[in-house]
Amino acid sequence: MLEVSGLCVRYGSVEALRDVSIKVATGGLVAILGANGAGKSTLLRAISGIARAASGTIKLRGEPIAGLGAEEIVRRGVSHVPEGRGIFPDLTVSENLMIGAYVRRGQDVSADYGRVMGMFPAIERRERQFGYTLSGGEQQMLAIGRALMASPKVLLADELSLGLAPIIVKQVFAKLDEVRKAGITVLVVEQNARLAMKFADYLYVLKYGRVVMEGEREKFQHSATLVDAYLGA
Repeated sequence: MLEVSGLCVRYGSVEALRDVSIKVATGGLVAILGANGAGKSTLLRAISGIARAASGTIKLRGEPIAGLGAEEIVRRGVSHVPEGRGIFPDLTVSENLMIGAYVRRGQDVSADYGRVMGMFPAIERRERQFGYTLSGGEQQMLAIGRALMASPKVLLADELSLGLAPIIVKQVFAKLDEVRKAGITVLVVEQNARLAMKFADYLYVLKYGRVVMEGEREKFQHSATLVDAYLGA
């Protein structure tokens, strides 16, 4: 579904990603692990067209998307849940969700709206409330729901556990697993390695902008390389 090959991204003279290559199978849930500053968020931003690649290729279902505008990439089937949620606090839950369907304007999105509300009953009960009145977990669910309103083939999710209590984090990741089971391919960036290994089919570890390890979840059990990637030992 999604293939990144030899990707390099620079911010001025700083090389944030160096020769990064990943693959995400159709219907899979793949996790990107790594410490702060490893380049995880930059990878998602490059895929969604927010950050520009200096070199390398990004393909969605075999078609190149690197260099396209962010809106066009959403149209082609990639939705991005940014780090920090990025909801519109002064808009209602309903209005936030409808903004997610912006690229589908002119279409009937009522069925998708109903499915999203059914998936997230916590926000359905607050349909007419403003975004700022929601709890952190509810805001995260709203951010996921807004991304789903674009009817994506691939969902990019950045640090969903950030600032949330452990029990809420488990609930949010359970919803992400539901998204995958509904047929949407998921690529998630996460610092919580234990949690990611519980849900992901395949994992990559980034360190200093490069992939230092990859494999199925079983490969990551008791891995010294994974510890080194996090602690810099």
